[in-house]
Amino acid sequence: MRIGVYPGTFDPLTLGHADIIRRGAKLVDRLIIGVTTNPSKNPMFTPEERMAMVRREVATLGVDNVEVVGFHALLMKFAEQQGASVILRGLRAVADFEYEYQMAGMNQQLNSRIETVFLMADVSLQPIASKLVKEIALFGGDITRFVSPAVRVDVMERIASMGQG
Repeated sequence: MRIGVYPGTFDPLTLGHADIIRRGAKLVDRLIIGVTTNPSKNPMFTPEERMAMVRREVATLGVDNVEVVGFHALLMKFAEQQGASVILRGLRAVADFEYEYQMAGMNQQLNSRIETVFLMADVSLQPIASKLVKEIALFGGDITRFVSPAVRVDVMERIASMGQG
């Protein structure tokens, strides 16, 4: 059984993430969405909220081989624990490639049995980044084209609860 891990903070989950999940699920027998923490990204949602958001959105994608798991560890340790042979990463732009190329090289040094597979983002979704979605929403912009309707509600409710927007 080929197991893949698609790691990320998913804060919030965008249409770009959903596209990679949908397409990545076709490449493996089981795809584990690893929801991790990265305090430097200034998360809008707690890890638990993000996991619930990803689970809810995955349920709408028509894929039945996807599981959502939270983790706070070195990616390669998490992948090993899950029995993964593939790390799935999405690429939007050249800047993504440079960073991901370096990470893939380091990960290969840690465990050469786990391959990194890159999927190019759909052209229409390439500019979407969670950080930018949050910034647009915080300044009252329309994020409808970047996230699902349910995620849009999550983001707008969070902004309202922060006394912004």
